[in-house]
Amino acid sequence: MDHFLTEEQEMLKELCGQIAREKILPMREELDETGEFPWEIVKVLAESDIYGVYIPEEYGGFGGGAFEMCIATEELSKVCGGISLAFAASALGAYPILLFGSDEQKKKYLPPLASGEKLAAFALTEANAGSDAGAIETRAELDGDEYVINGTKQWITNGGEADIYSVIVRTRKSAGVRGISALIVEKDTPGFTFGKRENKMGIRASTTRELVFQDCRVPKESLLGREGMGFMVAMRTFDKSRPGVASQAVGIAQGALDEAVKYARHREQFGQPIASFQAIQFMIADMATQIEAARSLVYSAARLVDSGAKNVGKASAMAKVFASDVAMKVTVDAVQILGGYGYMKEYPVEKMMRDAKITQIYEGTNQIQRSIIGSAVIKESAAEERKGK
Repeated sequence: MDHFLTEEQEMLKELCGQIAREKILPMREELDETGEFPWEIVKVLAESDIYGVYIPEEYGGFGGGAFEMCIATEELSKVCGGISLAFAASALGAYPILLFGSDEQKKKYLPPLASGEKLAAFALTEANAGSDAGAIETRAELDGDEYVINGTKQWITNGGEADIYSVIVRTRKSAGVRGISALIVEKDTPGFTFGKRENKMGIRASTTRELVFQDCRVPKESLLGREGMGFMVAMRTFDKSRPGVASQAVGIAQGALDEAVKYARHREQFGQPIASFQAIQFMIADMATQIEAARSLVYSAARLVDSGAKNVGKASAMAKVFASDVAMKVTVDAVQILGGYGYMKEYPVEKMMRDAKITQIYEGTNQIQRSIIGSAVIKESAAEERKGK
């Protein structure tokens, strides 16, 4: 289906697809088993200028936006949702700097992120603060010209691998979400170490790790925006990045469908390919239709983000919740179509099913997305009512 891509966007899609098939596919199974971070792929993506697709040209990027980030993420995720995160999670860590960074911060951090020389990570989640982002306890106290950070972040994608961290901290004890700020912390800062590396069900080629801060000192120039803006930094970042998670989900689903269709065309039962059976055809039809609907919603949300529109939260949440639910359903159906083979690790659909699950959980659970969407729809209705009076 034509999604009206420009010539540059088509070239980006083809390039990422080629990298996925030629470079990621041969390592997919091994990295899923070992859980090793795909530095070899990072190098290939960097050499191909993929890391800069969403970063403005003045900072060494391609000059695209969320839409280009989604195209790249989707194509890479068709082959491996875990390896694709070496790209997509760096974008998540870079967004706070793109959105709220000073000129000096942008000039310092965005060029090495655009070149792929350095990776970024976003650090919000803690043991007691997941969906309730306002409950974070990691503290940062101003001491002269430095912030002193103490606390632990949990389940941080690219943790330990990234060089640049956008970290959400509490700068005031009792001010609720207004007491939260955002700091840039570099990897080799004294007092900043890495804890437990998680052993996950899916996206195993992506590193997920604890960040530990013990009297970690960063200059006050590391503050993003102003003190008290951290919650806004996090929420605006998610508004921009959620289409990226949604595109990862679409890619995983498309990869699973491709495998299922290929298998159904060649697998014979009762003397004919199982693709000739109506039951299988109807499953494939539903899978393909759901993926195309998800892709259209994701592309629409990404284009809205890039338009500069102020209120993109509802559209981003819709794209994320719908695409991730589709990814989960499609990958389960793909396993079903492959039958016993689908359950075996030598076939990739069981991995795709494991990878799909996280898209319903991270960057805001789908329950949280539905709360965002519901609240937005109700507010819009109230606003329309007031306008009519």
